[in-house]
Amino acid sequence: MSTRRMIFTSESVNEGHPDKVCDRISDAVLDLLIGQDPMSRVACETAVTTDYVLIMGEVTCKAYDPEKPKDMKRFKADVERVAREAIADIGYTSADIGFDAKTCQIDIRLHPQSPDISQGVTEGQGLHAEQGAGDQGMMFGYASDETPNLMPMPIDLAQRLAKRLTDVRKDGTLPWLRPDGKSQVSVEYEDGKPIRVVNVVISTQHDTSVCTDGGKGDFSDDARAQIIEHVVKPIIPAAMLDGSATYHINPTGRFVVGGPHGDSGVTGRKIIVDTYGGMGRHGGGAFSGKDPSKVDRSAAYATRWVAKNIVAAGLAKRCEVQVAYAIGVAQPVSINVNTFDTGTVDDGDLTKIIREVFDLRPAAILRALELRRPVFAPTSAYGHFGREGDGFTWERTDRVGELRAAAEKIAGASA
Repeated sequence: MSTRRMIFTSESVNEGHPDKVCDRISDAVLDLLIGQDPMSRVACETAVTTDYVLIMGEVTCKAYDPEKPKDMKRFKADVERVAREAIADIGYTSADIGFDAKTCQIDIRLHPQSPDISQGVTEGQGLHAEQGAGDQGMMFGYASDETPNLMPMPIDLAQRLAKRLTDVRKDGTLPWLRPDGKSQVSVEYEDGKPIRVVNVVISTQHDTSVCTDGGKGDFSDDARAQIIEHVVKPIIPAAMLDGSATYHINPTGRFVVGGPHGDSGVTGRKIIVDTYGGMGRHGGGAFSGKDPSKVDRSAAYATRWVAKNIVAAGLAKRCEVQVAYAIGVAQPVSINVNTFDTGTVDDGDLTKIIREVFDLRPAAILRALELRRPVFAPTSAYGHFGREGDGFTWERTDRVGELRAAAEKIAGASA
């Protein structure tokens, strides 16, 4: 049997990328409102350009009451405050780079959620008694045993490189870095297993101190060497580098103008970066700025939880789970699982096991994953999956025992 080889590439962007600035602001607003009122309904979108922020969308929460002008003034002041805090934390604090948290103009255009949608999501209203899904659609979750956190290696490395760019900027290791940046990693696979990193791409915003010709020229070779030494080598395992990897560090030659001044940004434009880097399928819905009644977010988290537990239980080496909903209806209209011929249990039987072990109704997901908490701002950069921390409840492998028991029961019945 011939050896099957392929190269797969995934990219990431760091928190200073214009789209990620928007994701961060939207999730900061969500955390503000859900922290005040856990039952808040939020669909907050953000757009940014040179020294300008537009925050728009729909909210229903205790803090928002158009009939109370004083409350509305406080509401808008709080939204503006958390937006400026988010921008400053990312590192945009100077008008010299075209975006300053202290002075940028912020427009807030938020209004109440449609009552027609609300009645389908609120328990006891609409055509069904239970809390229904906030929208129709399909969501996918994915897990693979190729990394310790059960993520595909290309996106896992790309996310960590993007995070490392931010870390060495903020801790002063490379003080000439600016907030915007991107990473990309190409991994060669042999018979489904990652064997080496083939290409690494880093594009990072910088000041002119590391440019040739007194700051007027291109990014210097010495600065490239520093990126490889302080960013790439600490992240890419030495065992995955055989000496033949190609590095493209600021391949345009110069990246001084960046962030919202260099490109406009919009919430939800990095959905593949946010998930599995293209290795698993995507249902199309973005996450940031959406409260967890929106299944675009909560069910995508839940399907990652399901897929990760299946792989952690040893029932498959790779697993992709799809769930789909109708707006206002609690029970999923379909559940599908694909283990890509790596499963120890038939995929059809595994679907039955999922229904037995996991309750994927929206209200049940919110309870199981503790999603009515202000835990979303940390998800806005470096991926929503494969992460650690109290807020990333969907990364728990707490159903492994139940899955194994259910699989053993099926195996015993068919023996």
